[in-house]
Amino acid sequence: MTVGAAIIGSGNIGTDLMIKIMRRSTALRMVAMAGVDPASDGLARAARMGVATTAGGIDGLVALPEFADVGVVFDATSAGAHRHHADVLGQLGRTVIDLTPAAVGPYVVPIVNLDRHLDAPNLNMVTCGGQATIPMVAAVARVATVHYAEIVASIASKSAGPGTRANIDEFTETTSRAIESVGGAGRGKAVIILNPAEPPLIMRDTVFCLSEDADTAAVSASVEAMVAEVQRYVPGYRLKQAVQFERIGGNAPLRIPGYGEFTGLKSTIFLEVEGAGHYLPAYAGNLDIMTSAALAAAERLVEKRLGRAA
Repeated sequence: MTVGAAIIGSGNIGTDLMIKIMRRSTALRMVAMAGVDPASDGLARAARMGVATTAGGIDGLVALPEFADVGVVFDATSAGAHRHHADVLGQLGRTVIDLTPAAVGPYVVPIVNLDRHLDAPNLNMVTCGGQATIPMVAAVARVATVHYAEIVASIASKSAGPGTRANIDEFTETTSRAIESVGGAGRGKAVIILNPAEPPLIMRDTVFCLSEDADTAAVSASVEAMVAEVQRYVPGYRLKQAVQFERIGGNAPLRIPGYGEFTGLKSTIFLEVEGAGHYLPAYAGNLDIMTSAALAAAERLVEKRLGRAA
């Protein structure tokens, strides 16, 4: 038994997600795609693949006769648009997986906290930077108390479409909050860099965790185990090198604006995220990790709910 899925947003993220569902999912079947540009490649591709389409946005989607067969809706539009979509779909009783930084529902990073939110009607997938780095913060936090965590996400400028560019402020705010509420850091900060290099570079992420002193071997083992877990749904996710450590003593504390002085263990984690190339180029790991995480979350929801129904 499968559950019908619809996607709002016919851009790069929505199109890549559609292809992932149709190629990989055993729990979902692709029913409909909605956009606002009748000439978009995503809508044309969906129609060729036998998916019902509309260029009428959310109103067009709910008017489709096929919408009756939809149980899960993925929103790949913008934070502003999602707030309206969430109201409409909530009233219609549909489960929503939100790939925007709107944060109407709880933040979810599948490998870290999904099981705590399986009954939520709206799940927010944080951001690409959050999906890549929050598992690493959580990995350190399960060994030692993390007082402060800072992440720097560097993505190819070519992989940042108009939706990403319009949501830069929401990206940093949403990711910072999720570093704290999901990753377990006392304070969080996020920075995004759009790299214009040619040829485009694969997504790179740096994670700095300032924690209580701890066994560095235990921290490394926790990080490596978490990387392996994320790779189950994002095969291109990997460490670039071993975790780097520095002990900060009271004779030379770090002074962090907005936080204060820090002493303890500094763990630095370097990541690379390569895309699967389903629709997007391999360098667009930032987009691939979002669609992969959204699919993993939806499949787990369906599995849990069908299991309960059985």
